[in-house]
Amino acid sequence: MNDVIKVEQRGAVLEVTLDRPKANAIDAKTSFALGEVFCKFRDNSDLRVAILTGAGERFFSAGWDLVASSEGEAPDTDYGPGGFAGITELHDCYKPIIAAVNGMAVGGGFELALSADLIVAADHAQFFLPEVKVGLIADAASFRLPKLLPKALAMEMLLTGRRMSADEALKWGLVNQVVSGEDLLSTARALADQILEAAPLSVKAVKEVIQKTQTLDIEECYQEMRSGNWKNYEQLLISDDAKEGSLAFVEKRSPVWTGK
Repeated sequence: MNDVIKVEQRGAVLEVTLDRPKANAIDAKTSFALGEVFCKFRDNSDLRVAILTGAGERFFSAGWDLVASSEGEAPDTDYGPGGFAGITELHDCYKPIIAAVNGMAVGGGFELALSADLIVAADHAQFFLPEVKVGLIADAASFRLPKLLPKALAMEMLLTGRRMSADEALKWGLVNQVVSGEDLLSTARALADQILEAAPLSVKAVKEVIQKTQTLDIEECYQEMRSGNWKNYEQLLISDDAKEGSLAFVEKRSPVWTGK
């Protein structure tokens, strides 16, 4: 594995740490490495949740490596499977990814956090998008941020580089929890453990349904749900786990999930 990506498996949880001093910036090589990690996570049936964090306390990630840019790496460079940072375009991964934001999430680093399903932030974390100040555009954030924040606030962040603190991000529902830096990983792990208590196919179906219905009205959602086009949802309906959940409830015991 690329020596700037640290990977550790804890049971069904994969912990991925971006460790590229000084700011955990991401060049094409690092992006390819992240993409490889998360594609393997997607395809490994033994893994159910991933936690992504950065090394150190100052930066989660400074995003696109401007040093690499100055040396000729263009914004339209091939960043490998999953797009920039491995998950911004990994649309067929239906397993939850938790971003444990340990410091500043800048530009592409902010986009990386936004591409996760859940965000736990250290209380000193900050989120901002300086791309317009260096002649670029935060494309993934331009897609995602206006869906998550009031349009006026999203526009302000995209157009001015305005910084958002962890507490303000919590206020707007952009992050799930804000904790001290020393409690960050344990909190993310506890959140992962809560997800592991749920049926694996149910978790994948939830992520699939949310992803497939973001631009649909309620009537269209039901039409699509009954179309048979949602692979994980259809698999869930006929699964052993769907039967196991009801049986465990009747028998007053904890369910034993098989993911089948």
